[in-house]
Amino acid sequence: MCVCPGPRRIAIPVRSSRLPLFSDAMPAPTQLFPLIRNCEIGRIYNTVCYCHHKHLCCLSPHLAHNNLRCAPQKKLATLCPKENFNQFIHARSYVSTPQRFYLTPPQVNSILKANEYSFKVPEFDGKNVSSILGFDSNQLPANAPIEDRRSAATCLQTRGMLLGVFDGHAGCACAQAVSERLFYYIAVSLLPHETLLEIENAVESGRALLPILQWHKHPNDYFSKEASKLYFNSLRTYWQELIDLNTGETTDVKEALINAFKRLDNDISLEAQVGDPNSFLNYLVLRVAFSGATACVAHVDGVDLHVANTGDSRAMLGVQEEDGSWSALALSYDHNAQNESEIERVKVEHPKSEEKSVVKQDRLLGLLMPFRAFGDVKFKWSIELQKRVIESGPDQLNDNEYTKFIPPNYHTPPYLTAEPEVIHHKLRPQDKFLVLATDGLWETMHRQDVVRIVGEYLTGVHHQQPIAVGGYKVTLGQMHGLLTERRARISSVFEDQNAATHLIRHAVGNNEFGTVDHERLSKMLSLPEELARMYRDDITIIVVQFNSHVVGACQNEEF
Repeated sequence: MCVCPGPRRIAIPVRSSRLPLFSDAMPAPTQLFPLIRNCEIGRIYNTVCYCHHKHLCCLSPHLAHNNLRCAPQKKLATLCPKENFNQFIHARSYVSTPQRFYLTPPQVNSILKANEYSFKVPEFDGKNVSSILGFDSNQLPANAPIEDRRSAATCLQTRGMLLGVFDGHAGCACAQAVSERLFYYIAVSLLPHETLLEIENAVESGRALLPILQWHKHPNDYFSKEASKLYFNSLRTYWQELIDLNTGETTDVKEALINAFKRLDNDISLEAQVGDPNSFLNYLVLRVAFSGATACVAHVDGVDLHVANTGDSRAMLGVQEEDGSWSALALSYDHNAQNESEIERVKVEHPKSEEKSVVKQDRLLGLLMPFRAFGDVKFKWSIELQKRVIESGPDQLNDNEYTKFIPPNYHTPPYLTAEPEVIHHKLRPQDKFLVLATDGLWETMHRQDVVRIVGEYLTGVHHQQPIAVGGYKVTLGQMHGLLTERRARISSVFEDQNAATHLIRHAVGNNEFGTVDHERLSKMLSLPEELARMYRDDITIIVVQFNSHVVGACQNEEF
């Protein structure tokens, strides 16, 4: 991953072929924490390294996370020899007496809860009793601004609820656009022909439109007012085509999800090619198209759960076994180099001559980590089209490093698709909740731990596991301290009123013994933005809680 506030999944290739996790010129994470002295570390780090704060790709000498998302960069040691770095630290030691800076528990809670949102589904919505009790969501930024987005909405003209997380790269523009547009495309795809006609007739006659979605948004989850007319016109063109293509057949949810994803990505591409007379909008549509975003969306209608995934965010079902323990059921697959079938799919779509170059160093064309994404027209358009759009575009776009380079071995585009992989699951009474999260969570926690923590939080029942100390030598005094800490943690487990917040607390604050360490949590949350991306990614989580009684009743009716 890039550690700069901008891109984290794409980088312009440089000569260095390997990058150690930590260079000699920079102390390892455990060595960095003691340097936090009245924010002194920010100045130290800024002197050692410099990075352009841009949303689009930059050549950054910064170190990356252990799961690198960017192409390898030059060693930091070449920029600042170790002895000079040590001399610099000693030279600045007079600034303050060495003392660690900690956030108080209230300050930690304030940071963790800043973006949390909860929604409880009414017991009766006028049509049917919902299989969803409600959901909790939250975000913790690492980039500035955060590149993740989230969305949740109830479909008003059809049954069902839509929930999704969107992970942006090379800036937040594409993730923002997808988060506010995709659900409309899905809802329109699910509407019957008669309803589509009614909506079109209302637009033609200037009457009020039927509401399609009821959004459930945190105040920070905004809409782009300036682009609303453009977005509406593209959506209207889509439903007009659906009206013309009416077959009279019942809409298949899986097909509707796939069509909505592909159509929105196509509209993003077309809007960038056509441009706009308004210079602000013209730059906006180009930023959306040249940045990228992955998406993981769930549609819940009674006991029918569909998950549409494009990229490497994940959907995980929390299942409670008969003995009360928790197990995780994956409802999505990562679209990256760790997925052998994805590598094979990409290779099959291109000539044999590109077999060794289409996936290189576990990245698409050696650059892009996810193999499916919205936007990212650098991996979809022909070279001629890219040059034409860039040359005719605004100066801000033409001056950007990312837009000027052509991916290596770029012969038979498109190399990237936004088509989702859709998984259908029939809910059962033992299926208690669904976790949708961007990869910032899954990089720090195993799926089984995620499900166990959420399950125990929701039920209040804790299945104590033996304290794991790994290869550490632990004295009796230390063991007593761990047990005391565990007891205190259990007694205060309900300090979080939001399941997503509780999960983020564990993701960021867990120590080597698997318990939340306030000292570690304080350190991680007080890191300056230049350093935060060295340790974690943006984290966005939605936890959907199911109504087991309703699910069981629906299941019995089917039989």
